[in-house]
Amino acid sequence: MYAFLKQYYTRVVAAICLLFSFPALIIYKQKIEREQVVAKTTNDTTSLANYEFYFSLFQWACILAIAYLLLAWFFGKLSAYRQLKNDHTEAELALLKSKVDPHFFFNTLNNLYSLAIKKSDDTPVMIQKLSEVMRYTIYDGANEWVAVSQEITYLEQYVAIQLMRYKKKVTVDFDKNLHNPNASVAPLLFIMLLENAFKHGVESLTDKAFIKMKMTTTVGFISFKIENNFDPKPTQETGIGLTNLKRRLGLLYPKMHELTITTAASNYIAHLTLNTI
Repeated sequence: MYAFLKQYYTRVVAAICLLFSFPALIIYKQKIEREQVVAKTTNDTTSLANYEFYFSLFQWACILAIAYLLLAWFFGKLSAYRQLKNDHTEAELALLKSKVDPHFFFNTLNNLYSLAIKKSDDTPVMIQKLSEVMRYTIYDGANEWVAVSQEITYLEQYVAIQLMRYKKKVTVDFDKNLHNPNASVAPLLFIMLLENAFKHGVESLTDKAFIKMKMTTTVGFISFKIENNFDPKPTQETGIGLTNLKRRLGLLYPKMHELTITTAASNYIAHLTLNTI
């Protein structure tokens, strides 16, 4: 009961004021009507003026109480709607995060199985790197924001595992120009573009596959550009990765991001710019 009164104290006061104002209005209305009859015969309007004053006072109290209760109800509904919308957005973001490249882990585990059977010296190294990638995805990926330097380390670990998986030569260049390595960014955004570069680029080529990445941070902006070559003959299916990324960007960086994708001959270029201010 105390908690209820503490939370809704002003509304309770307004309701009590309204509860007493209505009977008072009726009473003073009746008194005014009687006094108007008396005033016509005695010409004494003192009591009538007093009754009209109190009637007006209770009338304003009633109007203000009703207005306050209506506004409190409206803003309460608005706050509940915003909370529901925020909860929905958080739930959707959590679902989108859970869809980040799951097939990568399955493929890597299959490679680990093959390496373990062959008793390869690469097995412990791949296990260690995979555990680091999984730790970041599960724990740091659950955070709302991370440092861009953490994302870079995550991308480098992902690349290292992929290079161990492939038997063919793959050239990967990662240029970093960081004005602020601790700039905050939503986790697990860039990995989707890198995953696409491997899935639709490297895997479609038998040789001379390359990926070029450039991460730049300036005051208020983070830029990530990635370019890869691919075999133009197979049908390029982007899958849910880019759709997932665009939806997350729309939720996390509304009107504060730009994602451009261009294809020239057999080269695929994706450029993501985030406004961090």
